Amino acid sequence: MDISHKEYRKAVAAKGALLFLKDIPGVAFGDRVQVRDHHNRIRNGQVIRTSEQAVMIKVFEGTEDLVLEDTWVRFLGEPFEMPLAPDLLGRVFNGTGAPRDERPPLISGLRRDVNGSAVNPAARAYPREFIQTGISTIDGLNSLVRGQKLPIFSGSGLPHNRLAAQIVRQAKLPGEEANFAIVFAAMGVSYSDAQFFREEFENSGVLGNVVMFINLANDPAMERMILPRTALTVAEYLAFDLDRHVLVVMTDMTNYAEALREIATAKGDVPARKGYPGYLYSDLAEIYERAGRIRDRHGSITMIPVVSMPGDDITHPIPDLTGYITEGQIVLSRELNNQGIYPPVTIPPSLSRLMKDGIGKDYTREDHQRLANQLYAAYAQALEIRNLASIIGAEELSSQDQNYLKFADAFEQQFVNQGDEAGRSILDTLDLAWELLSILPPEALGRVSEADIKKYYKTSD
Repeated sequence: MDISHKEYRKAVAAKGALLFLKDIPGVAFGDRVQVRDHHNRIRNGQVIRTSEQAVMIKVFEGTEDLVLEDTWVRFLGEPFEMPLAPDLLGRVFNGTGAPRDERPPLISGLRRDVNGSAVNPAARAYPREFIQTGISTIDGLNSLVRGQKLPIFSGSGLPHNRLAAQIVRQAKLPGEEANFAIVFAAMGVSYSDAQFFREEFENSGVLGNVVMFINLANDPAMERMILPRTALTVAEYLAFDLDRHVLVVMTDMTNYAEALREIATAKGDVPARKGYPGYLYSDLAEIYERAGRIRDRHGSITMIPVVSMPGDDITHPIPDLTGYITEGQIVLSRELNNQGIYPPVTIPPSLSRLMKDGIGKDYTREDHQRLANQLYAAYAQALEIRNLASIIGAEELSSQDQNYLKFADAFEQQFVNQGDEAGRSILDTLDLAWELLSILPPEALGRVSEADIKKYYKTSD
């Protein structure tokens, strides 16, 4: 039965962001809905449960102030779709794709379901090729490659927003800058943070190459449920229709998961760990797995989701499940942040599982992998010696151990710490790494080759 031309006034209950109707035949799961209230204002909704007796609708703008007997609902018989055109670049939208930049709505004959289309796994291409972020701790030790999903694990009060904005400003594909685009998705951010992002991109001149989706903290929480899907629909269009290399930065996935928990609780779903629904893993995977590359397509989607860990707990369900789905993580440290080090990336728990496929002779430099291994090894040993010094005193250490302490301090202050205005090229990062390793004697560098030492080790004159 075609019901797309009819409006129904059969709302029987409203609970949070959910609206319940009875006796509506022919409704499909996922259908888009328009809800007209007693002031003739239109709200957007989506069918999330249907049966012969009742229909449950998720209203993205919430059900506050709805008068049930004066609420009209139209089922559009179509999924949520986003209009797509090259004019998307430089625009700012909300979670449902409505403009937030005081410019007209995007008009286009091309519209696509925000839930995306299934990709044949056999059609996926393996992520390769280095993306330069300008951040030494990422480029040098946890390199990002095209098509990868590399989350940032942060905590309340840590500068993950500054880091996300810096990556957007500085990220580039060496040799292919003209084909690079950014999709920036912010969920549940404060007004000041939203202004910060927009001003950062405008002042740096990159806004014309960015599509922004913004949901403020005081905007409806349910809008956060659709925002990443709308943003990724745009990313897929830019990547696979316009052959762009797209970097998707999403902050903060914890706010998304909180919205998911809220609606799951209202629906009566059985809670799992810490009250989140048991399908949190598959729901996050639906989002994260839209990144990647497709064979015989020039474009790619690389994703950096930001996850703020409640209570700095990396075993919390959101970072824990994110870690299972993605290929590594960049972990921010409260201790380093308290020391005034920015970005406060803590090295031991951070990793990029696909780093080896995007670095080396053809992408960065032939010594990159060996140099990264040596940095990890030297810093790990220096941390052990630092712990020992806190027990027995630094003056009791050998001269070699003293060199490791000197290396650790220089590594944190010069390599990790770089400020948010300093974008380093990958060659600058690698040269700085050799300069710091030269604090140690050549015989202590067992993870680089003799040819590397001969070529790059900086002897004191």
